[in-house]
Amino acid sequence: MYRPILRRTLLRGMGATLALPWLEVMGRADSENKSQQLTEPPLRMMFIFTPNGTRPDHWTPPGDEETFEITPHLKPLESLKNDFILLENLWNRNTVGRNGHWPKVPAWLSGGYVQRTTGDDLDSGGTTVDQFAAERIGSRTPLPSLELGLEPPRSGIDVAGGGFARLYGSFLSWRDPHTPAPKEIVPQLAFDRLFRNRRAPISTYEDPAHPSVLASLQRDDLSVLDLVMEDARAIKRQSSASDKVRLDEYFDSVRSVEQRVEACMKPQKRWINQGKLPMERPAPGIPETHAEHMRLMLDIFLLAFWSDTTRIGAFMLGDAQSAVDYSFLAGVKGAFHTLSHHGDVAETRDQYEKIVTWNIAQAAYFLNRMKSLDEGGTSLLDNSMVLFGASIRDGNRHTEENLPLLLAGRGKGALRPGRRLRAAPKTPLCNLYVSLLDSMGIKVDSFGDSTGPLAGLA
Repeated sequence: MYRPILRRTLLRGMGATLALPWLEVMGRADSENKSQQLTEPPLRMMFIFTPNGTRPDHWTPPGDEETFEITPHLKPLESLKNDFILLENLWNRNTVGRNGHWPKVPAWLSGGYVQRTTGDDLDSGGTTVDQFAAERIGSRTPLPSLELGLEPPRSGIDVAGGGFARLYGSFLSWRDPHTPAPKEIVPQLAFDRLFRNRRAPISTYEDPAHPSVLASLQRDDLSVLDLVMEDARAIKRQSSASDKVRLDEYFDSVRSVEQRVEACMKPQKRWINQGKLPMERPAPGIPETHAEHMRLMLDIFLLAFWSDTTRIGAFMLGDAQSAVDYSFLAGVKGAFHTLSHHGDVAETRDQYEKIVTWNIAQAAYFLNRMKSLDEGGTSLLDNSMVLFGASIRDGNRHTEENLPLLLAGRGKGALRPGRRLRAAPKTPLCNLYVSLLDSMGIKVDSFGDSTGPLAGLA
């Protein structure tokens, strides 16, 4: 007979903690602890932002029926057709007539009116829906929310672009109109946020040569699984057979990400500080290729949800006016934002379309990984609501109406995927957020510029 454990059980070791995925044994804790446990997987909510819009006719299928055909941009998602709702006719009216990029990014999740400022008095017009939710239910998990991205923040004012601070386009999540939620772009640091405890800086030790300090430094190089293995073995001893399989799969996934992070960060020649301690640990770098950077960050986000380290997240596939060079794609030569202004020149437009479709393929990879993870008869994707889309419709013209959006997952029964949902023209995107918040157990009468919940999701 195995002994039940609480849902918030953490595996612990020196310098590390590791949350667990949902297990059957967690539903059998003592009755006196019922308020601290889950008997079923939790619901997650995530927002994946892609910059520089789309080619509309390659995104939106023809016709107006609930069923829809797979368009060129949606081709990477074809195997997931029954796992998402294609949303149509949603928009943010407060972005009309503004700059094509910068103010539209924070407004995507808030519906707010972004102010032109000098950069030191930012006003995004509102709190974003992810941070609104994190403030109310984020205390249920080790991290209230998780924000990841791929590009560092930009500074300065885009005078030619309407006088907006470029910082607006660098942050998707805003805790309040004046405070963006910083996103992590370094895989190793993102991974550390999930699984490693923060120790005091080495410089605080009076005697850096003390053996306990050196032991701690050595352990920092160990796998997080090595650090928590004693607790892990204890959990497995009291788990069911199916839980043991699930734990092995989870630990293998953690180990795989660790190994990939380590491999891509390791320089060709090791650089080691000379001289005596104290010293600060050198900041880890960015993977050499954009593709590897993208996949690593998505895998880390997957672990964050799977381990229930957080239930709320935002991921930026690129910043506003993303200038990432996509020459690594066959037939593409140049940066994303530059190619998005293709002027309907076929050769340039074709390159832009390849970049957009490649980014959609990364979202498809993430969703497929979510779908592959079992949570006791349902998948991680079944127990999630993932909004993917952009803050402009047409990358060439910066149009605001009918944004390219899809909502993946089943939301634990709150969503009915496998179809298109055509709202009335110019329906506030924030209507969707009212509905998502309700599904997360957060009751609100309105959010942003909403006029009510979005009908027809279930």
